[in-house]
Amino acid sequence: MSVTPALSVLDLVPVRSGQTSAQAITASLSLAERADALGYRRYWFAEHHNMPAVASTTPPVLVAAAAGRTRSIRLGSGGVMLPNHSPLVVAEQFAALEAIAPGRIDLGLGRAPGSDPVITQLLRQSGTTSDVERFPDHVRDIASLVSAEGATVRFTSGGTYDVHATPAASGVPEVWLLGSSDYSAQLAASLGLPYVFANHFSGEGLDRALGLYRDQFQPSATLDAPRTFLTANAVVADTEAEAVERMLPQARMMARLRGNRPLTALETVEQAAAAEATDQLAAPLLDALHRRWFVGTGHDVRARLAAFATEHGVDEVMIAPVAASYDAEPLDAPVGRIRTLELLAG
Repeated sequence: MSVTPALSVLDLVPVRSGQTSAQAITASLSLAERADALGYRRYWFAEHHNMPAVASTTPPVLVAAAAGRTRSIRLGSGGVMLPNHSPLVVAEQFAALEAIAPGRIDLGLGRAPGSDPVITQLLRQSGTTSDVERFPDHVRDIASLVSAEGATVRFTSGGTYDVHATPAASGVPEVWLLGSSDYSAQLAASLGLPYVFANHFSGEGLDRALGLYRDQFQPSATLDAPRTFLTANAVVADTEAEAVERMLPQARMMARLRGNRPLTALETVEQAAAAEATDQLAAPLLDALHRRWFVGTGHDVRARLAAFATEHGVDEVMIAPVAASYDAEPLDAPVGRIRTLELLAG
């Protein structure tokens, strides 16, 4: 029997055609407020750079803004792409967020660049953060730095130096490791960290990654057993036909990404339908995405999410609500995404 999973939200802060970054962020913050009111478990912001359709470049800033607009939902990063940043700076940012919203902060860490090679080089110009091979060490460093005890630097010449992400921590953000590969699953297992597989991105290798994580898990001071949930794209509407219409702009965006085509702001439903009638950009992907994404009415998608959670042995699913907007809908209100959350909440 399927058990209804807890629901959470992953937000890339989509930017639609004709919309400013300010309007996109206003829309996402209203979505966070609604998720909080509906009882969603957590709300995470992704990190992506230099993409016309994505405004989630700085998760800590967005988390801070959302903290001022919500009361009980957990807030975090899904995730901070750690090789782009100094571990100490990340630790300081999330220690400050934990002080702003005590007991509500998640620090999801990822290893991917979150952009193209040019932007990755710009992000890593300092040189000290670009050693991807040191990713496991940097994860350990952050976990120590955000703790009340802090971390200790040991000099080769002798002596030590104490470092704290915040002077007097009364709480600690919960650290999660994110990924879509065997590497991330095995690293999370070896460090005894909770793990999230990025199923919303491709879904390839899901069963293997979860198996490796669960089989190789080593208990840690903060976690005594494997803990994981999954992400999934969702478009939910009052009718199946509307859900399918609201899915098309995101499907066309995925086709651009996979085909290395120039990226654009997210099309509206009407723009996508008109363009697809001419270029058939998403046609080769549509059937596969429709099967893998959760698209439909509230009743049908809730049932599918419950079966999905049961199949993979998780009690939580984090949805990326990717419902696009119609031309007439306000630029600063995510009507379709809000309706997705409302219908899934039941």
